[in-house]
Amino acid sequence: MKKSKRILSSALVLILALTLFAGCGAAGSSSADSSAANTSSAGNTAAGTARSLEDIKSSGKVIIGVFSDKAPFGYVDEKGAYQGYDVYFANRIGKDLGVNVEFVSVEPASRVEYLKTGKVDIILANFTVTEERAQSVDFALPYMKVALGVVSPDKSLITDVSQLNGKTLIVAKGTTAETYFTKNHPEVKLLKFDQYTETYNALLDGRGDAFSTDNTEVLAWALQNKGFTVGIESLGDLDTIAPAVQKGNTGLLNWLNDEIKTLGKENFFHKDFEETLASVYGNAVDPDSLVVESGVVEK
Repeated sequence: MKKSKRILSSALVLILALTLFAGCGAAGSSSADSSAANTSSAGNTAAGTARSLEDIKSSGKVIIGVFSDKAPFGYVDEKGAYQGYDVYFANRIGKDLGVNVEFVSVEPASRVEYLKTGKVDIILANFTVTEERAQSVDFALPYMKVALGVVSPDKSLITDVSQLNGKTLIVAKGTTAETYFTKNHPEVKLLKFDQYTETYNALLDGRGDAFSTDNTEVLAWALQNKGFTVGIESLGDLDTIAPAVQKGNTGLLNWLNDEIKTLGKENFFHKDFEETLASVYGNAVDPDSLVVESGVVEK
């Protein structure tokens, strides 16, 4: 009887030891999984930390945030491929870096956050340079210039901001149009959407009286949508569009600035215009009114 008790006691001790060992092993696996979850798939960089120029080159790819629904600047075509003025530039960046380009679709309001969290290396999504944004990200030299425009139905065309008093203006969240009208024209009711597709659908459906964003874009859209006209072609200050990187990513920023200067020597952005925008604008837009070469803005 005593012998049986000793055997049973030994068995219990063994089971307890095995349980404790398994528990330690499980805790170790959990720690490893957590560590893996906190690293970026883009090259073993801690989540939220920008990848350096060297990291990008060694990984074999650069991750660039672009629009997927803002033709003709950044959009996905019927074959699922990214196209547009920004995308054309992005592909040249990849070529000159000697890496592949991985495109990430962004929305207007998410552009700053995607850089801050390290989800992308570069934002090339029709990103207007503003003092407020420059506090959160670093802008490279500009490659385009724009002002705001307002498009509306021909049957009730808006040709002056005063006509928007008491009416509904459609804007995309996180855009300069939202900022401008909120600050300068609080009397105008704003109907806000996250995506550009939603803004245009709202205009087509009559949920708003007009839509405002960069004049280059509303003009392109109006040319392809009968019954709509850009009644206000230039509003607010002349702004610039530039690539942006995570704040403090000096190596990548300097490379982009040098790249833009070098591309200017071959009139790259005029070629970009011809390849991606000329067929849309026709004679309605002078390339020099939009294109910026070598980062030098000529007003």
